[in-house]
Amino acid sequence: MTALDRRTLLRAGLATGAGLAGGALLGGAGAPAAGPLGFPGWRPAGRPVLTHGIQSGAATADSAVVWTRADRAGRLRVEISSRPDFRGARQIRGPVLGPDSDFTGKLRLRGLPPGRRLHYRVRVESTERYGLVSETLTGELTTAPAAGQRRDLRFVWTGDIAGQGWGIDPAYGGMRIFESMRAVRPDFFLCSGDTVYADGPLTETVTLPDGRIWRNLVTEEKSKVAETLGEFRGQFAYNLLDEHLRAFAAEVPQINQWDDHEVTNNWYPGEILTDSRYAETRVDVLARRARRAFHEWLPTPSDDRLYRRLSYGPLLDVFVLDMRTYKDANDGNTYADPRRGLLGRDQRAWLTRELTRSRATWKVIAADLPLGLVVPDGAAAQEGIAQGDPGLPAGRELEFAEILTTAHRRGVTGIVFLTADVHYTAAHHYDPARAAVADFTPFWEFVSGPAHAGAFGPNALDGTFGPRAVFVNAPPRANTSPAEGFQHFGEVNIDGRSGAFTVHLRDRDGTSLWSVTLPAPTRR
Repeated sequence: MTALDRRTLLRAGLATGAGLAGGALLGGAGAPAAGPLGFPGWRPAGRPVLTHGIQSGAATADSAVVWTRADRAGRLRVEISSRPDFRGARQIRGPVLGPDSDFTGKLRLRGLPPGRRLHYRVRVESTERYGLVSETLTGELTTAPAAGQRRDLRFVWTGDIAGQGWGIDPAYGGMRIFESMRAVRPDFFLCSGDTVYADGPLTETVTLPDGRIWRNLVTEEKSKVAETLGEFRGQFAYNLLDEHLRAFAAEVPQINQWDDHEVTNNWYPGEILTDSRYAETRVDVLARRARRAFHEWLPTPSDDRLYRRLSYGPLLDVFVLDMRTYKDANDGNTYADPRRGLLGRDQRAWLTRELTRSRATWKVIAADLPLGLVVPDGAAAQEGIAQGDPGLPAGRELEFAEILTTAHRRGVTGIVFLTADVHYTAAHHYDPARAAVADFTPFWEFVSGPAHAGAFGPNALDGTFGPRAVFVNAPPRANTSPAEGFQHFGEVNIDGRSGAFTVHLRDRDGTSLWSVTLPAPTRR
């Protein structure tokens, strides 16, 4: 590990920031009446304004969630069609968007055709004056294939958005990685956590190593650590000020995980903060507010549970983990208690059961923390699964040893881990021939990110599960800015005929830095 890593920088409160006070609102419209970018008490005239674009997510074979936000109370209305001209479109009346949800709202569209690229458009009708409606915003989404529908699949993943003080600077292209991801026309996007940086305030300017100045857009909510519900909402509102992210979100359905920075650095349930920036030091209180904002501002399913399985026909199941809600306290991570861990008893049993039941060729485990990389929390504690001891599993490694061993004994094949978190990109191959654990099937872990944040790494690998770093692209120093590159996303293509699984690790501009094609596994 380097002497100064990303998390140490945050813990010490030394992360640099950026900003232009009082950020511009979307679409050239006036300020919202309430919410993260609003002026309470002011009522806008004219028709409602959709302030932060539109999004879709949680797409299944026959449904998807559509989201928007208005500047005042209004009824959400959505049209969905297989045609870009919306001839014969189906119209769906949605909920009323009100102050309780910060004027955000979403609607689950049902009865959709499987494996199709569909067109949708969104507007909001005023509740104060009948027939007064917002402008119409148009987007696209792709439904998942049905159980027996073999077709090519393409998706992208990354994580870590607006972190370490690097916000939106239009002079450096803003969050242009989202334009590069949009250009590959993915079926869906997996955000592997750190969807926002609630603990990462921005300052107006940052001087880059070569003397250039990074100038951020800054809003009130991004000028301090988030503690109130409004401040947590403002983290998500801020990201949607970026034109590239808005365009991407309008066209690509999302799967969102949370990690630590949605709340605060390296948090775990029950923690009491010692960070002097916080007046509210109870992490459980902060986490409740952050979780509410997460669900209000992202196109997530209506149920509150974050871990779930999403099926994409016979070729792919995605197992989305929640490695925060049930996490044990960060310590040396060398304990022998099998009841402890990151996932909790119920989630661990669910993952083992669902992996066993899955008949998909590929079983992607979407983890917001990497399996084999050592992620310290200060000098003595560990934030992640590994702890650097290459011997038999200990601490949080115990539950993953149990999961991998059980899957192997039950004949489960095609497991692939996808993650982000460490702010560089890498490909790791795990093999029992190199491991202290002999009873698992070899698999790959692919790491991507950051999407738009400081770049760090590389981290040390723990040898317990026999990893080998096949590819690594990391910056020359800690907290390298987006202006200098080292921003990454991953792309997965699954061939509909052969079932082959091709991974590209790409940079911000979409250039493939490394790739591999995994043949479809033989069922055991």
